[in-house]
Amino acid sequence: MNTLLKVRGLTRRFGGNLAVDHIDFDVHAGELLALIGPNGAGKSTTFNMINGQLPASSGSVQFEGREILGMAAHKIVRLGVGRSFQVAATFASMTVLQNVQMALIAARRKVFSFFSPADDFAREEAMGLLEQVGMLPLANHVCADLAYGDVKRLEFAMSLAGNPRLLLMDEPTAGMGTVERNALVALVKKIVKERNMGVLFTEHSMDVVFEHADRIIVLARGRLIAQGSTAEIRANPEVRRVYFGGTPGLALEHYSPAAGQEGSGESP
Repeated sequence: MNTLLKVRGLTRRFGGNLAVDHIDFDVHAGELLALIGPNGAGKSTTFNMINGQLPASSGSVQFEGREILGMAAHKIVRLGVGRSFQVAATFASMTVLQNVQMALIAARRKVFSFFSPADDFAREEAMGLLEQVGMLPLANHVCADLAYGDVKRLEFAMSLAGNPRLLLMDEPTAGMGTVERNALVALVKKIVKERNMGVLFTEHSMDVVFEHADRIIVLARGRLIAQGSTAEIRANPEVRRVYFGGTPGLALEHYSPAAGQEGSGESP
């Protein structure tokens, strides 16, 4: 099994608060790994350390055998680690196709001027990415007119523009209904298998996690309390205690956090 990401002893302190407490885990090629935990568990802090947005207090993060902890975020991206965010970042006034072309331009660090228009840059490649995510019929639509689920699919196509071998996805289905969020993650999983890439994603919707994740890791108060298959996590008494206080008979798949708890506003 090809290990893409190896995290060992990853730790982050904010003053006297131990936000992430010496956690260890791996992400393998061809797998969809879910990182879950109650609000404030340390999920976003972990993500931000891995992709270079936040310095770690200690530990090691290796991508394909190379230490990336402490490396600048843009350099980590160039190595093949992509990221998508909870709030979709698209250019509302541009077409769907132009958005993907802009992502390709950024990935290849191209510079264009008024005398060298970008409209034809990597057009066929951009169309190919849109076809992969089922957005080709909407290629010439202005992004501002898209339904929210289509915006999220477009963002996924844009995140593939740099041909990442590992993709970090922070709450990819935030704001989506049950049907569309399951459809999006099913699409992500299909492409993960086709490209033999890896995905580490955070998610509050347990129906998505238990339906699509290959493995699950669980954080609580900065500690990694469990990792394993969906069946192992479903049966884990410590996980049930964290989510439900040990109350029997409740299914993790039906867990839904209180409105407003999830998101980038997570306390560290």
